[in-house]
Formats: sequence, structure tokens, C-alpha cells
Amino acid sequence: MELVEGILSRRSVREFTDEEVGAEELKKILMAGIRAPSGLNNQPWRFVVVRSPEIRRRLAELTHYGAIVTGAPLCVAVFLDRQAVYHEKKDCQAIGACLENMLLAAHGLGLGGVWLGEILKNADQVRLLLDLPESLDLMALLALGRPRFFSRETERKGVEEVLLKEV
Repeated sequence: MELVEGILSRRSVREFTDEEVGAEELKKILMAGIRAPSGLNNQPWRFVVVRSPEIRRRLAELTHYGAIVTGAPLCVAVFLDRQAVYHEKKDCQAIGACLENMLLAAHGLGLGGVWLGEILKNADQVRLLLDLPESLDLMALLALGRPRFFSRETERKGVEEVLLKEV
């Protein structure tokens, strides 16, 4: 898939088939995430891959979007490693780039995914459920899998609506 075409055609996928995501596919998705830019190349992201239906069920209880979590064959919890942070805003931006890279890689592999942020209201409970140290802050949960169907086109503002000016 041509890069710009992939960016323009990617959509959030919230319903998945039961088919597993293969180990090589997952590795490519994670590799795309770690190729995101980060200040001082500090790479502040850390991942927990959740395939276990029981752990996904327990994660689902911590978000309004639980049906997406239990319906996906796997989720990736993405954390900011506070021990790697050198500038919080820049590192949070790096995590956002990491998440988008992962979603684009999934799309390029014929998979789908959705970035779930609402679960952040229960970030500490997620960290405890996954038995992780306090130095890791949940940034998002990605639900990934094979799309049950492809999402419809979404409305986007035109460039002329968001471009303030050229100087």
C-alpha cells in the first residue's frame, strides 16, 4: 500500500473477526511503533500485549468501550516509562506518534485497530491488573484484529478550514 494512500484510507476498526493476529504481524506492528520519533531518541514507550480472554475481560470492565476490548483478539497497552522521560510533553507526543505508527502498520497488513483513551480514567487499575510498577503510566489501549467489515468514510474538515495562514 502506498504510504499516503494508507494514511488517507485508515479508519478506526471497532469490530473484529475471531481470527488471531499472528506473531509476525504483531512484531511488525510493534516495530512500527518503536520507529516513531522521540526526543533524544529516548524511546519512552513500553508495551504489554494482552491476548488472554480473561485479562481482556477484566480490562473491559474498566472502560465504557468494553465490548471492543473483549471483541478484539488482542490488545496492546501502551505505557510511558517515567524513568525514560526527559520532557513530559515531548514524550507524550512521541507516544502519540508511536500509537499512530502502530495503527498504520496494522492497516497496511490488512488488520484494523482502534486507539482507546477513555480507559485512562482507570489507568492505575490497569497498571495493577497487569502487575506493572508505578513508573509506568498508561497512555492508551489499542484493540487490534482482522476487521469484521471496513468502516465507512468519515467526514474530515478541508485544509482550508484548518489552515490558519501561510506566512
